[in-house]
Amino acid sequence: MTSLKDVDVKIIAGLMKNSKISDRKLADIIGVSQPTITRRRAKLEKELSAHYTMIPDFSKLGMEIITFHLVQWKPMKFETPRQKKDFEAKVEEFLSKNPNIIFIGAGQGLGMSRMCVSIHKSYSDYAVFLREFETEWNQYTMNHDSFIVSLKGDQVRRPLTFKYLADYIQKAR
Repeated sequence: MTSLKDVDVKIIAGLMKNSKISDRKLADIIGVSQPTITRRRAKLEKELSAHYTMIPDFSKLGMEIITFHLVQWKPMKFETPRQKKDFEAKVEEFLSKNPNIIFIGAGQGLGMSRMCVSIHKSYSDYAVFLREFETEWNQYTMNHDSFIVSLKGDQVRRPLTFKYLADYIQKAR
């Protein structure tokens, strides 16, 4: 998809707010016909959607903390393609063993080059995760640190949702 039309952005924002909304209701909100929504939605889902998912209130599922783990990797040079492939397999194995990791990405800031976002049942659950990380990855890292957020009580001012991001995307156009 080369460029998004305003109606496309409105559809995306509407779906970010409520992915279960009917095409008819979304058409009423946006002010276009239901067939237009159905046609554009199908195209947008095919070309832009990573996937649909429900975002629960994690604290109501018994999760107490979300962590932002920052890592600075050591410079790595792989002598052979096999070494690189083995390293990538190790990363995939770690991720498959830790489904509570919800995001990992490269970036920069605070002297770090990677960020991992994970959700944990408790601090002790996080401590086990951190020990496993250190055991498996210390040979590859120069430094790492975490920012831990409590999901309990009044500690969260704005829950994890894409509702507000949808409004931002619409206004940014």
